[in-house]
Amino acid sequence: MGNVILGLLLLAPQTLYSLNQQFRHGISLFYRASYGSLQSALRTLAAKEYVTFAETVEGGRNKKVYSITDAGAAAFHAWMRAPVEGSDIEVAALSKLYFLGLVDEPAERRAVLDDVVAAIERDRAQLASLDATLDEMDVPEQYRRVFHYQRKALEYGLMSTDAAEGWFRALAAQEPGGESR
Repeated sequence: MGNVILGLLLLAPQTLYSLNQQFRHGISLFYRASYGSLQSALRTLAAKEYVTFAETVEGGRNKKVYSITDAGAAAFHAWMRAPVEGSDIEVAALSKLYFLGLVDEPAERRAVLDDVVAAIERDRAQLASLDATLDEMDVPEQYRRVFHYQRKALEYGLMSTDAAEGWFRALAAQEPGGESR
């Protein structure tokens, strides 16, 4: 969440309220955050000196307006260049995609997209391995109906992973530098 907040702050200084609104109305397509989790993330980012804030009074109410520091901008760009990792590839990939326009160099944007494709390929390989393992199982009669729908969930995962890979591959091919690997 911290990297998403840093990306939003690169676009413009924000209040907690405006950050929450952005999470609710756009970023929620791939990332959900509560008001409390945003507050906690901002405290962590401030402790790392990635963000700073100025207190203002607007309409008789105290507000903190958060801005990104040079260290925060460097951390954000390091995250954008870092390999996609973790158990939720889709959230990581879409988080990076959402802010890809903040990466100036076409070659760096292309590298981010190629890395996303590689992460999706690894994820798909794990799902395919699970699928092959399940093919070998002898399922007792009383569990076959449940197993059938569990396999359907896996089938959906494989299909959505294939779609994501194809989509990111096509996007990478549009970046300067030619066809995706």
